[in-house]
Amino acid sequence: MSDLGIYIHVPFCGKKCGYCDFFSVSYRKEKADAYTEAVCRNIRSYGDSAISVDTVYFGGGTPSLLTPAQLEQILLEIRGCFQLSDACEITLEANPGTVSEKKLAELRKTGINRLSLGVQSLNDNELRLLGRTHSAERAVKAVKDAVNAGFENISCDLMLALPGQSEEDLLRSVDRLAELPIQHVSAYILSIEEGTAFDCQDIRSRLPDDDETAGLYIAMTERLREKGFRQYEVSNFAKEGYESRHNCRYWKCLDYLGIGPSAHSCFGGKRFAAAADTELFISSPVQPVEITDDCPCGFIEYSMLRLRLAEGLSLSDIEDRFSPEKRLSVEKKIAPLAEAGYLKFDGDRLALTPKGFLVSNSVIIDLLGI
Repeated sequence: MSDLGIYIHVPFCGKKCGYCDFFSVSYRKEKADAYTEAVCRNIRSYGDSAISVDTVYFGGGTPSLLTPAQLEQILLEIRGCFQLSDACEITLEANPGTVSEKKLAELRKTGINRLSLGVQSLNDNELRLLGRTHSAERAVKAVKDAVNAGFENISCDLMLALPGQSEEDLLRSVDRLAELPIQHVSAYILSIEEGTAFDCQDIRSRLPDDDETAGLYIAMTERLREKGFRQYEVSNFAKEGYESRHNCRYWKCLDYLGIGPSAHSCFGGKRFAAAADTELFISSPVQPVEITDDCPCGFIEYSMLRLRLAEGLSLSDIEDRFSPEKRLSVEKKIAPLAEAGYLKFDGDRLALTPKGFLVSNSVIIDLLGI
């Protein structure tokens, strides 16, 4: 029996954050009802009882705007159309301002067993700058409410290199997060995307420069390590055994099926993307998709994704999957990058150091000869 991860893109948001370029639309109840029916219709169209689903991830957007009943309807459809494994990791992204202890208890009863809270900062000034609708205290309460509701696997998002952010500001948020009963942190360097509200001179002029950003990132990774959060990917840190199994599917080139407007998939030997159009998704019998890669997970893509992980890339694995020539092409590039402190190498497995993670794109391009 083959295994699969399912990603459900929930496009609804109460308010668009100034830095966000993910596809989203304003929340409306009637649209959420129609969207839920469309998701279930698509699950039936892809359904295969010979496939075991071991991760489900509701991302967005703000998935916690859906009701527990709507989320349960989707999960029941997955259970009816696939083999949902007993140990399935089922994650819901949630805005702290959209959940209460009562709602979280209802969500937990649906089978959702992992919560990813979009905290971003525990500094109220930074939250206002980012346009978040919650306060630091509300975020802290959301974590505590989730624990009281029965969640034992909680992740929090954190953003760094914000306009005017100091190392002291960042580490204060890190320390406060680490005091909470959470098991995972996803930490992202603020990136200014074209066309977003943050794409303006006022914001850009206040961003930390490259050296300052590097200092913030290194300080954060060291503090999280001290607090028991092991870095297992460029932007992800977890206590032992709490790595995101769903996201690891992406980095390990394992199959996943994306459902919803703008959702991406690697399924059936192809990569494809659904149209970023909520109305089209709702009105279509099956989501319209565009094939983006007829032969995914080739040497370059496989190596790039593996190098995002702290466990890195095995030369013997390259040789087995691809060819001795591919192994040699990587092997001969290792020494200077390792000497410069960007890589560590044990004779077979190579992995980026924290310094290497900071400039991962450049190191990977050099290493793979792209």
